[in-house]
Amino acid sequence: MVHWGMVIDLKKCVGCMTCTVACEVENFLPHGVLWGRMMDFEDGEYPIVERVYLPMPCMQCEDPACMKACPTEAILRREDGIVVTDYDKCIGCRLCMIACPYDSRTYIEKVDLPAPLLRVKREVRSKYQILKEKTVSKCTFCAHRIDRARETGRIPGKDPEVTPLCVNTCVGNARYFGDLDDSESEVSKLAKSGRAFVLYEEAKTRPSVYY
Repeated sequence: MVHWGMVIDLKKCVGCMTCTVACEVENFLPHGVLWGRMMDFEDGEYPIVERVYLPMPCMQCEDPACMKACPTEAILRREDGIVVTDYDKCIGCRLCMIACPYDSRTYIEKVDLPAPLLRVKREVRSKYQILKEKTVSKCTFCAHRIDRARETGRIPGKDPEVTPLCVNTCVGNARYFGDLDDSESEVSKLAKSGRAFVLYEEAKTRPSVYY
């Protein structure tokens, strides 16, 4: 069984936020809605201080707290490990936002696009991209791109057109994507290395995003 996952090398990330912008354009996200946040903070003590950048996509948890909290079963985990939202079922109660330990979900008050996106020809490629007002949205690992792999025979993580856009556009080549269940894949080997870790492991949600 395929289990899509991502590894982000924090030593390579330069905090340029290209991933954030690419995600916004690819998914036509409204004002104030960020599926790929970039956190930054200082680490160390003067005079030895460095700026640390922490990309924060949805962790695509194996045991999603958001899914457990949803009263309308609008959130589901696909067989390939991607957690998605059915906007027809979402009532915007925001219980999923409270439950998520990674603050990965965003409430959509209005679907008003930033001016630059209004000039871009919109091509809705998946039901996961049809956002609605008064609902809660989040990163989908570009599920619409991954689903295209079945039709083309291409491989997510290797072929750019079926790989999450944030991976393709990362200027520092800090992101790796692939099948965590494939022991021979690069992403699987990186996730199992001694350097790899997940955020808030104590939450026991078993993230599919490693650092």
